[in-house]
Amino acid sequence: MLDCRQASQLISKSLDRRLSWRERLEIRFHLFICKYCKRFSQQLTTMCTAINRMSQSIEHNQDIQLPSETKNRIANAIESTVD
Repeated sequence: MLDCRQASQLISKSLDRRLSWRERLEIRFHLFICKYCKRFSQQLTTMCTAINRMSQSIEHNQDIQLPSETKNRIANAIESTVD
């Protein structure tokens, strides 16, 4: 049986990857008996949804533009980390 620390870690990992059937079963059982982890899971889902909506809104906003100097700085930083 998972403790709250393990459950919260798996809940967070579920945002990045698909959990195994066993992990999903363990999480479901833990969330059934633990109102605190259930609340954590709901809050994490709500935050992710809000962030995704906000990022989509920003991406489609034509009024937001970066100065060319900033774009070049970002491009150079990305290139330096790739090498």
